[in-house]
Amino acid sequence: MSGTISAAGTATTYSSGSGGTRLSADLGTFLTLLTTQLRNQDPTKPMDTETLTQQLVQFATVEQQIAGNQTLERLLGLQQAGQLANTASLIGRRVMVESDSLPLQGGRAEIVLPAAGRSARALVEVQDSSGTTLRSEVVTLGAAPTSWQWDGRDSRGTQRADGAYRVVVTGRAADGTSQPLDFSVTGRVTGAARIEDALMLRLGSATVGFDRLRELPDGS
Repeated sequence: MSGTISAAGTATTYSSGSGGTRLSADLGTFLTLLTTQLRNQDPTKPMDTETLTQQLVQFATVEQQIAGNQTLERLLGLQQAGQLANTASLIGRRVMVESDSLPLQGGRAEIVLPAAGRSARALVEVQDSSGTTLRSEVVTLGAAPTSWQWDGRDSRGTQRADGAYRVVVTGRAADGTSQPLDFSVTGRVTGAARIEDALMLRLGSATVGFDRLRELPDGS
């Protein structure tokens, strides 16, 4: 039984902790196949030296990648732990983040709309978890960013409980056509956590990625 066993593909399977496990398993399979091949090769046609050398180089390459991936995992864990510790200074502060999750905290929520451009107005809709619109309002955009606040009351005047709501913002051009419109939401940071290797900020019941942080408003 002669031939070449390739491990080149196994060196590209790593992407995360589960990928590292897969890579180790593939390495074990590679070694099993290689030793089986050597044990069962035709004595009259042994594997040539060049072929054996190539397969041993492949083995060494995969082994080195496993070690390198494990080192990168440890470094990433240490970096994220440091970032998590640094978020302690944000607890209790109001922040501005890019998100469509609107935190209602203490009966107050706020979004920040951009200055007028292609859009002269914005339609703001606050929805519950089922997608039902609770409150909608058309806001005229000005020369500077505009703050829109929600007091937690729906269109019937019923006070909604604090929590995370969805906000949808659609720009309106002067001729009434719809336009995409970027916006941010503000909220007070109540905690932070590492979730699936990502650093997340908690704004009451809303959770947003740390990379979505856009501004720390003055006096927050």
